[in-house]
Amino acid sequence: MIPKPDLLIQAKQLEPCALAEIYDLYSPRLYRYAFRLLGDDCTAEDCVAETFSRFLQALQKGRGPRDYLQAYLFRTAHNFIVDHYRHQKPESILDDDIPDGENTEENASLSIRQYQVRVALLELIEDQGQVIALKYLEGWENEEIALVLNKPVGAVKSLQHRALAHLQKLLLDDEA
Repeated sequence: MIPKPDLLIQAKQLEPCALAEIYDLYSPRLYRYAFRLLGDDCTAEDCVAETFSRFLQALQKGRGPRDYLQAYLFRTAHNFIVDHYRHQKPESILDDDIPDGENTEENASLSIRQYQVRVALLELIEDQGQVIALKYLEGWENEEIALVLNKPVGAVKSLQHRALAHLQKLLLDDEA
């Protein structure tokens, strides 16, 4: 779903209908992105709420995105996620909420692997991590990612290549 061209103009004028439409359009995608990187429902919801709060504050101050609303919102969400991990104290990898049953060992193994991937993504240079998350978790095209990062498509491809190589090294080191 592509937003109407005048939607951002209306949002800058703080029109409630435009702001509601932007929220309805982007909140599910931002939630999915945040949940995949954070692995927690409540924190992902906090990320979406904080993303829109920051967006609204920027609009109220006469700032915010000029052209690329989606890029602006995803960059804001990504900044929240990075800040979250920077301020988070080390916690247990496994929750007490792992379901009982035959697959407990499989569930534990999957939880550990998902945690390792999230940690590895955060160990990448910020732009590399965002390229991987948007490309492989959200299914974005390189041109869309280039808008978010404000870089040429060739630079996105290069970031992607380096990020995948670094991720492979990080994840293989974890297995050793």
